[in-house]
Amino acid sequence: MNSKTSHSSSQRYEGCTLTGALSITTQVEDAVTVVHGPEGCAHHNVSLLHAAMAEQGHPAIPKIVPTRLSEQGVIFGGEEDLAATLRAMADRRPGVIFVLTTCITETIGDDAASVCSEDYGVPVVLLPTAGFLGGCFSDGLNAALTTMAAKADPVEGAGETVTIIGEKNLEYEVEENFAEVERLLASLGLEVGLRFVRDVRYADLKQVGTGRLNVLREPSLAPVGEALKERFGTPYISSFPIGLDGSIAFLEEVGTLLGLRTDGAVRREEERQSAMLDSFADLRGSVFSIDPMTFRALECTPVRRVMEALDLQVDSDGAGVSLPYSPPVGTAGIRRLLHRWRRRVHA
Repeated sequence: MNSKTSHSSSQRYEGCTLTGALSITTQVEDAVTVVHGPEGCAHHNVSLLHAAMAEQGHPAIPKIVPTRLSEQGVIFGGEEDLAATLRAMADRRPGVIFVLTTCITETIGDDAASVCSEDYGVPVVLLPTAGFLGGCFSDGLNAALTTMAAKADPVEGAGETVTIIGEKNLEYEVEENFAEVERLLASLGLEVGLRFVRDVRYADLKQVGTGRLNVLREPSLAPVGEALKERFGTPYISSFPIGLDGSIAFLEEVGTLLGLRTDGAVRREEERQSAMLDSFADLRGSVFSIDPMTFRALECTPVRRVMEALDLQVDSDGAGVSLPYSPPVGTAGIRRLLHRWRRRVHA
């Protein structure tokens, strides 16, 4: 992983609410997302999302349509433009149309809620984004998840599966991170039922209340976790497991919340971690030069823990390496990190 890759990854988590919300809505396979605003707001995000999907091995063009708000629309209002776009998209019979507002349409005071409340023959869901006026990337992401969760069907009782909430759909290792969480849950005899929201259809989203446990991608999604807990009574874990110690803590927390014995799973995970570190014995005592773009990641306890375990040193004359923008998820995340470092040492 080079500094250019790390820098581009960090940029994915900046920007306005549109990007955050679009990272969620574009993962609903039968949805179309209408961006109510100028073409540029949509085009920028289409490019970003397409690049991220291609990097993950899925080079699809996200289904995003702008209302193409013109200068005339800015002056006289763009509600008719929005209604016309919704009618045109409804003719395609998607499973749902999501509508996102921009800075401009919020500024001029378009009543998007009233326009979206009309009958178009398909579900139309307005997400309160408002571009930069609505906040930043995480605000848009949370707004999308919370609004979608509000559309869920009521449930009579919890099922047997676990629901994953708010995966970072733009990160390079999104599938690898999910696989690690799935593996840890399987060690306790648990299965993932719904990924809320990744590679699903609109009808699937209505089942978000059926899980017996919700696992959030990161602590910033706590408002979503609390909303689901209040509505469905579903307990939640606030983050994917980070690093080696985080994996053990994750297993123990799942066991506590669901009343499961974890001693066997914890012992096997500790053995797995010990064997993994032994497999990188050739790195012991190595000296690294950390890319300054990612140097702050050294403050991450899981990274320090691994460096101490293998007696790794940091010096400007060492082999140049970088650290991931997002902390490594679980034991597998640490393994991938050490593999990258090994390649640099032996390059």
